[in-house]
Amino acid sequence: MNIEQKLLKLQERDRLAEAGGGEERRAREHKLGKMTARERIEFLLDEGTFEETDKFVTHRTTEFGMAEQVVLGDGFVTGYGRIEGRLVFVFAQDFTVFGGSLSETNAAKIVKVMDQAARVGAPVIGLNDSGGARIQEGVRSLAGYADIFLRNVLSSGVVPQISAIMGPCAGGAVYSPSMTDFILMVDKTAYMFITGPEVIKAVTHEEVSKDELGGATTHNTKSGVAHFMAHDDAECLSMIRELLSFMPSNNLEEPPRKPTNDPIDRADEKLDTVVPAESNLPYDIKDVITKVVDDEYFFEVQEHYARNIVIGFARFNGRPVGIVANQPNFLAGVLDINSSIKAARFVRFCDCFNIPLVTFEDVPGFLPGVQQELGGIITHGAKLLYAFAEATVPKVTIITRKAYGGAYCVMSSKHIRSDVNYAWPTAEIAVMGPDGAVNIVYRRELDKAQKEGGDAAYAAARAEKIEEFREKFANPYVAAERGYVDGVIRPRDTRKKIIQALEMLDGKRDKNPPKKHGNIPL
Repeated sequence: MNIEQKLLKLQERDRLAEAGGGEERRAREHKLGKMTARERIEFLLDEGTFEETDKFVTHRTTEFGMAEQVVLGDGFVTGYGRIEGRLVFVFAQDFTVFGGSLSETNAAKIVKVMDQAARVGAPVIGLNDSGGARIQEGVRSLAGYADIFLRNVLSSGVVPQISAIMGPCAGGAVYSPSMTDFILMVDKTAYMFITGPEVIKAVTHEEVSKDELGGATTHNTKSGVAHFMAHDDAECLSMIRELLSFMPSNNLEEPPRKPTNDPIDRADEKLDTVVPAESNLPYDIKDVITKVVDDEYFFEVQEHYARNIVIGFARFNGRPVGIVANQPNFLAGVLDINSSIKAARFVRFCDCFNIPLVTFEDVPGFLPGVQQELGGIITHGAKLLYAFAEATVPKVTIITRKAYGGAYCVMSSKHIRSDVNYAWPTAEIAVMGPDGAVNIVYRRELDKAQKEGGDAAYAAARAEKIEEFREKFANPYVAAERGYVDGVIRPRDTRKKIIQALEMLDGKRDKNPPKKHGNIPL
């Protein structure tokens, strides 16, 4: 065989590998509104940067007629490329080949890119569209999953890991995405569950559809498993590119800064009146966030889940930050089980990858109730406390209104190593709100008023004491006198103050005591 013939053979193998399961199956995917694996990678990465690895790998199974069903690449496309010029590693499951099922050999392809990503310090992106383990391979496919799980754990906090669920993801296939940093799901075409509707019906006699059980809406609103929901493949892949722009390539780098023309000292007078005069009235904390961040752009994470807390990414003078904010517009911004878990994981991600944390606090406390207590609010609430206390990145906190009880401590207070804490004049910092506090602090006076003048006298005395307590304790100045906040600032100056604080903290170096790892209250 001469050189020309050898080159033709290579060309033919390339063609066969890129054909996947064939034109008919690709057309079927397109009809469902899905891109193929290679189309997804092409859309995700900078043009012309994809370098494929293990293109000619095939399975080794001979049982169940598999010896006659060999496809180059074995249903997974793996390799590396660039996003905005930065190196990333990617793998995509090709549903046109054996339903994208995991085999021993294509698992080894994923392991190879994950190991290489960890060595060179680059993010890993998984585009999941798979029917699960390849049944014909038995325990070998399960071993392949376990090999991947191990890499997920070892790479955690070393390089960012992002999972896009763009088709089915069931059984053992869901564990790898669940251990990555962020999960994106495509509405109507993606779903995740441990056991499918058929198994559930057989075991528990419950009837449920795939979408109800594990669709994008379910996991973005009810379970909290997913972080983002896209309407189609293109939107999902664009979200990944945007998400990566806020984070470094690995834990030894700083997040990438982006030039901005937004003035550092931009002051918005509307902030002075955004908090209602009545402390029991709601407002949207996102109105505060967008008015102070660069170009009023806030990239929210888990927008549809545990809406009493808001998390996401933004920039201050071009520098990426992670934002955590209580949301008075939903459940008065209380902390509960779901919101504590949501925020804790986000805080830990930011700390892993050197992303400063900016906290906007307006929290009346933890949500009371039998369901919360029996559900373990003590343990789950402690997760957020642990995360903030453990974090060594620059931390800036703005108290806009309520900061009551233990929730005050939890929300990145000065006492758990927050670096710079400011309060607005509308801040109320106390053990509890005036309405509840007067019942305890002024009980004797109120009882006396009740006995001497009846209900009217009691109501008048109570109103007077509430105002007295608010004047004495439920304000920012008591905390400021003790140094628990670094200053009381005009709301309109918040952007400038945050930027100045972050610039001052640019060279911050802090570390936790030497140890293998802490024991976070899981």
